[in-house]
Amino acid sequence: HVQLVESGGGSVQAGGSLRLSCVASGFDFSMSCMALFRQAPGKKREGVAAISHAGGTQYVELSVKGRFTISRDNSNNALTLQMDNLTPGDTGMYYCTAVRRSCAGTQDLASSKNFNYWGQGTQVTVS
Repeated sequence: HVQLVESGGGSVQAGGSLRLSCVASGFDFSMSCMALFRQAPGKKREGVAAISHAGGTQYVELSVKGRFTISRDNSNNALTLQMDNLTPGDTGMYYCTAVRRSCAGTQDLASSKNFNYWGQGTQVTVS
């Protein structure tokens, strides 16, 4: 039974930081490309960051480059997104997602259809 459980969302003021965590189970985490997508009300779900199965390569969407850092701990099946210098444009529901293959590159962030396991999401609100 695949599970992805996000935590760490909340409400912060612009310029603040949040750290999102995702714990996975039920699939081969260490062999999977992991990512985080977000969705604002009335908008399409968009890719934010992805990380290769061994953690050596990160892919980050341009609007968050230099502010968000994605990392993983394969020994604990855990994914982390450190978000700094947050802006109101970062507001949305953040979803942890996975696909059992190597990351293809930044193109993985182009569509939610590139991933097949999804968490329930955690809300981030920046004011």
